[in-house]
Amino acid sequence: MAETPWLTILGIGDNGLDSLTPPARTLYEAAATIIAPERVLARIDCGGRETIAWTFGVKETLALLMARRGTPTTILATGDPMFFGIGATLMRQLDAGELRVIPSPSAFSLAAARLGWALQEVAMISLHGRSVHGLAAHVQPGARIIALTSTGRTVIEAAEILNARGYGRSEMAVLEHMGGPDERIRVMRADRIAADRPVLAAFNTLAILCEAEPGARLLPAVPGLPDEAFEHDGQLTKREVRAVTLSRLGPVPGGLIWDVGAGCGSIGIEWIRAARGARAIAIETDSARREMIAHNAMTLGAPGLEIVAGTAPAALENIEAPDAVFIGGGISRDGVFEAAWQALAPNGRLVANAVTVEGEARLFALQAVHGGELIRVQTSRAEPVGRYLGWKPQMPVTLWAVTKGRDE
Repeated sequence: MAETPWLTILGIGDNGLDSLTPPARTLYEAAATIIAPERVLARIDCGGRETIAWTFGVKETLALLMARRGTPTTILATGDPMFFGIGATLMRQLDAGELRVIPSPSAFSLAAARLGWALQEVAMISLHGRSVHGLAAHVQPGARIIALTSTGRTVIEAAEILNARGYGRSEMAVLEHMGGPDERIRVMRADRIAADRPVLAAFNTLAILCEAEPGARLLPAVPGLPDEAFEHDGQLTKREVRAVTLSRLGPVPGGLIWDVGAGCGSIGIEWIRAARGARAIAIETDSARREMIAHNAMTLGAPGLEIVAGTAPAALENIEAPDAVFIGGGISRDGVFEAAWQALAPNGRLVANAVTVEGEARLFALQAVHGGELIRVQTSRAEPVGRYLGWKPQMPVTLWAVTKGRDE
C-alpha cells in the first residue's frame, strides 16, 4: 500500500471552486495535473496546470490512470465520488492507500434537502451510464426515488416507464444544476412529461414520488411476482413454487446466481430484484426464450441480467463462478449437476426442481449423496365448476435444496 496517495479525487459542486472546503481547496491549489469534465473546466481557473478534459468512458479513464500510476494527479468529480462515482470504481482497482477522496454533498443529499425528503426513506439509484429500465424495480405505490441521470432524455424515458406501468400520476421533480447559478426545479406529472417531452437541462437529478393509478399492477420486491408479469410460453416456474425456490436460494447483496435452463428468466430476474447489487446469468438454449428473457429483464427492472446461449453443461464453461445455482431444467442430463456443483462457491446454495418421475429420481439420488432438503410443493387454484368453484390441483414440483460445504 502506498504511503502517500498519488491520486486525489475532489468532489465539486455546480458552483465550481467555491464548493470546495478549505482542505480540498488547498489540495486543488497544489495539484499539478487536473482531470475534470469539460463542463467543470469551463467554469474554473486552472492556471498553468496540465488539464485533461474527461470526455471518455470509465474503461478509458482506468486505462489513462493506470498509465499514470504513481504520478500525482487530481480528479474533479461531481458531488460525492464514492456514491455511484469514479472514487467507488477506482477503489476496486487500486489500493486504498493510493487514493485520497474528499467529497462534496452528493446529488442525493442536495435533492433531499431541496424537497424536504428524509433521505433514509428514499431509494437512491443511478441511471447515469446505466439502463433506465433499472428504475422499474423500485416503482411501488408511495415510493420516493432519487436518481442520477445521464441527460434530459433519461427523464423522458423514466416518465415513459412510469406511464406504461400505470404510474402516470407520479410527481417528477427535475432538479437542474443544483448549487449553481442556473439552478432550477421543475415539477411535472409523469404522464405529462411522456406526452410533452419537454427540453430539460442535461445536468439534472430526478426525484419521483410514485402514485399508482387505479388498477395498476403491484409488483413487490419480495419473490413471487404474478405469473402474468412475465412473457412466457408456458416454461415458467409458477408463482408459489418460485417464491419457495427463491427462499431456499437466499438472494444476498452482490450475489451471483446461475439460472440453468432459464425458460423466461423468472428466477434470475426475481433474484436481482430481491437484493441490492444482486446479479444473474441465465443459461438458455432456445433463441425465442432468450428474447423473452431479455424482454422480461427490461420490463421488470433487471436490465443487467446476463444471457448465455447454449445447453448445459457445455454452456457453463468459462463463466463467472456463482454464489447460488438454480437448475430448472436438465437436472437429468449427464454432467449438468456436476458442472454446476464444481463451480459453486463454498457455502453456496443449489436448488433443483423436477416435475417428472425421472427428474425426481435424480434428485433423490443426489440427496442421498450430498444431503440437503427435499420438498414437494403442490398448489391448487379455485376455478369455475358450473355455477360453483372447485379446486384444480397444479402438477406437483419436487425441490432439492442443498448448501455446499467448504470441503466439497
